Amino acid sequence: MATEKKAAKKNTPAADNILKTVTEQLNSSLSSLKEKLGEKEFKKRIKKAAKKLVAGIKKAPKKKAVKKSKKIIPVKKKAAKPVAKK
Repeated sequence: MATEKKAAKKNTPAADNILKTVTEQLNSSLSSLKEKLGEKEFKKRIKKAAKKLVAGIKKAPKKKAVKKSKKIIPVKKKAAKPVAKK
């Protein structure tokens, strides 16, 4: 059971994948700023901007197990047999 939980945590949720793609896209599109700011400062700003852009996106919701409702079938009771007198 412990290995199953660890394996589930290793799978990256949708929000993490989106964060990575946003940082890559910002990095490639703003290459002119990279030259002006410098590598270190540029990475910091890209990271902050990507976090703010992705902040509204929720992680993938976990699916809840649907409980099946049991149908109650009325049981027809038979009338009690009268006890025979001796």
